[in-house]
Amino acid sequence: MPINTKEQIAEAAMTLLMDKNVKKLTVKNIVEECGITRQAFYYHFEDIPHLFRWIFEKSEEHILAQERESSDPEEELRRFFLMAIHTMPYVKKGLESNYGNELEALFSHYFCQLFEQLAEKKDMYKNCTRLEAGLILRYHSYAIIGLLQNWTDTDTKNLEQIVHLVYLLISEGISPSS
Repeated sequence: MPINTKEQIAEAAMTLLMDKNVKKLTVKNIVEECGITRQAFYYHFEDIPHLFRWIFEKSEEHILAQERESSDPEEELRRFFLMAIHTMPYVKKGLESNYGNELEALFSHYFCQLFEQLAEKKDMYKNCTRLEAGLILRYHSYAIIGLLQNWTDTDTKNLEQIVHLVYLLISEGISPSS
């Protein structure tokens, strides 16, 4: 088990959701799973939604760190899709739990925030007003969330084409006649 108690708690929550198919995730379940006291849980997290926020923030930090290593925005988008595909089972299980509504709101918020940070770093919408850029980013963020919510095995097989088309939509747009 990890030395970091926060990571240990996060792993326990994910294990309960994924491996043990817990639908009603409780602090009691989590502390029993990782062998800590309730006080230890509450020392690190206010409640379970706070735990999920921390998990999303750590994922966001990881994605941004990877982004710094790459200069190709299309490759970054591909990496993001791969990460999303691999974490999708966790997200779906979380959405089925008693914290589904909170998780859905957190997921959407962090996804949009991450997308905004990446677009800002790449100076993607420099010719747009802040209002226009914000609307464009929200539009693309929710479009990608929609794609991921309905992702299929066929989509995974066509990942390269999908990433390329999404990248074109985000960066240049695709004319109906092309």
